[in-house]
Amino acid sequence: MIKPTCFIAALALVIGGCRQSPDRNMAEVLPITTDTTISSSCPFLSKDNNGGLVMSWVKENNDTDAILCYSVLNEEDNNVPQTYEIPASRGVHPHGENLPKVVCKPDGTLIAMWGIRNPKPNNKYSGLVSYAVSKNGGNDWSEAVPLASDTASYDQRYFDMEVLPSGEVAAIWLDSRLKSGKEGSTLFYAVTGADNRFAAERPIAESCCPCCRTDLFVDGKGNIHAAFRDIIQDSIRDMVHMVSTDQGKTFSSAERISVDNWAVDGCPHTGPAMAENKSGLHFAWYTMGSGNGVFYNRSADGKSFSVKENVSSQPTAKHPQITTTSSGDILIAWDQVVKHGELSNNMILLQRRSPEGKTMSTDTITSASEVAYFPVLKERKDGSVLVAYTLQKGEKNTVYYRKFALK
Repeated sequence: MIKPTCFIAALALVIGGCRQSPDRNMAEVLPITTDTTISSSCPFLSKDNNGGLVMSWVKENNDTDAILCYSVLNEEDNNVPQTYEIPASRGVHPHGENLPKVVCKPDGTLIAMWGIRNPKPNNKYSGLVSYAVSKNGGNDWSEAVPLASDTASYDQRYFDMEVLPSGEVAAIWLDSRLKSGKEGSTLFYAVTGADNRFAAERPIAESCCPCCRTDLFVDGKGNIHAAFRDIIQDSIRDMVHMVSTDQGKTFSSAERISVDNWAVDGCPHTGPAMAENKSGLHFAWYTMGSGNGVFYNRSADGKSFSVKENVSSQPTAKHPQITTTSSGDILIAWDQVVKHGELSNNMILLQRRSPEGKTMSTDTITSASEVAYFPVLKERKDGSVLVAYTLQKGEKNTVYYRKFALK
């Protein structure tokens, strides 16, 4: 049991409306810290080895001093929890698409992972990924360890982690090492082994869009899924899915989850998300191909995919996250530009779908008078859902969260 203890995107210019439906099932909104002298951003939710929710986020003391923190969220009340820092992460680069993360192995070992800046003449945005390990529930942490062991790799970003059925942790990330010579990044895969170190890194896909987050997911049968934005025929940037049915030894070829044919020579900075229930796999993503905005579809077998459906048709709707509840319901959260008087603000919305994917409701998590980004969500032990996000107030950002009771 662990102790009780992210880059704000620019506002888009296109303004999209949204249906505001105040929800009586939402608890009060709480900040992750009451210290108004610092900024906090980049919330990420995971579970500890007892099923409790753990939130990690970045605390920014000033423009050059940031550190990864975490807290265990109390199921019994909504009090602001105690904060714990991860010393080795000082210098973390807060980035809402490249979220720093903390995950917990079944034996209680904690692994924290984060990105740092590594600007190069050929890529001023390049970065590196590091991680640290705590074997005693967060009382002590290792020094920072580079995720990639090959020093030829000068750019690693948009990583994800997932605990495997074996109890080890797998990671994927986009890497500058390319063998094909084509545009884009290579998707690498590695798993923890001796002393909780990531090892045996290897490429599993090439020509990936280098600027959108990846998603790693383990289904109920132990199959390992990866989703990312691919570069197809040199110009199309659509979402693809691949799966390993042999504990990560091999992966299937990448298949498009939807033939959007979005031809764009640029960086969307908004990646895919996956979840699962008895109906199969469920996906959420952003595209401006064959429609604009955030979309949803599902797959019963991981090979064929249903026709995509609008979650929000607004072209400013981005950064979707998806989860399923213990009852099988599907929840999708995203952020979206909204007009508020003369201002262009950003709000968080939450859509609930049936286990089969039918839309049941869409609710606003933040108001049109606020500027909020990068929502994350996960079910609590009591069946409610926690939604966390970054709220911009003046020159500072603050992580807020609230409980959503499903009825």
